[in-house]
Amino acid sequence: MKKILTMIMFMPLMACAQHSDFGVWYTLGATKKVNKKLSVGVEAEMRTRNDSKTISRWTGELSASYKLLPWLKASAGYKLIDDNNREKITYHTDGTENNWRPSYWGVKHRFNVSLTGEATLGMWSISLRERWQYTYRPEKSTTRYDFDNEWWESTTVSGKGSNVLRSRLQVECNIPKCKVDPFASAELFNAWSIQKVRYTVGADWKIRKRHTLTAFYRFQDVRHNDIDDDPDTHVLGLGYNYKF
Repeated sequence: MKKILTMIMFMPLMACAQHSDFGVWYTLGATKKVNKKLSVGVEAEMRTRNDSKTISRWTGELSASYKLLPWLKASAGYKLIDDNNREKITYHTDGTENNWRPSYWGVKHRFNVSLTGEATLGMWSISLRERWQYTYRPEKSTTRYDFDNEWWESTTVSGKGSNVLRSRLQVECNIPKCKVDPFASAELFNAWSIQKVRYTVGADWKIRKRHTLTAFYRFQDVRHNDIDDDPDTHVLGLGYNYKF
């Protein structure tokens, strides 16, 4: 009876895992132009999931970019991620439940270097960014439920590193005498195979010279699970950036 009641409690979690998710990503950032070629920036982000009912991530990022040529920019950054890892159920070979690990918070360290080339054709700007990204997840102690023995037990999630090449093609329209600049992009995440693809449409609204609001819709098409373990996701993004 105890096992049956436990399974009833976990059934909504298993059902949710079969569908695409929805979340909202909020960002708050600031950039400083040190000179004509060098800029530095900071950014904080919060993400939600589970139809925006659950906070899934907090991040803080430091970055710098340098103009190598008028059309070519190099950049590097470090991001500290506090991630709410999703619950996970494992099964025996006969299909019965083995273990259930609840969601848990864990830290990740992410480093990246990028090259971005840009060309302007009238009011259109086309850019291609190639970014190498390395993410390290330290070892984490947590708990899981053993369905066979009907008890909770301690377990360890092993540390893991992940290398990803991110290729993003973006088109932006700079409409004369308009404060709103629409854009669209597609980005591939490649780690020997395509892990996921992000399709984004949005706009930057330059409220004033130093203040910019960004809003976008994004669809994340997951091909293979990676270190983030994300499903297909529909995203609404809202951001603010201040330029010093």
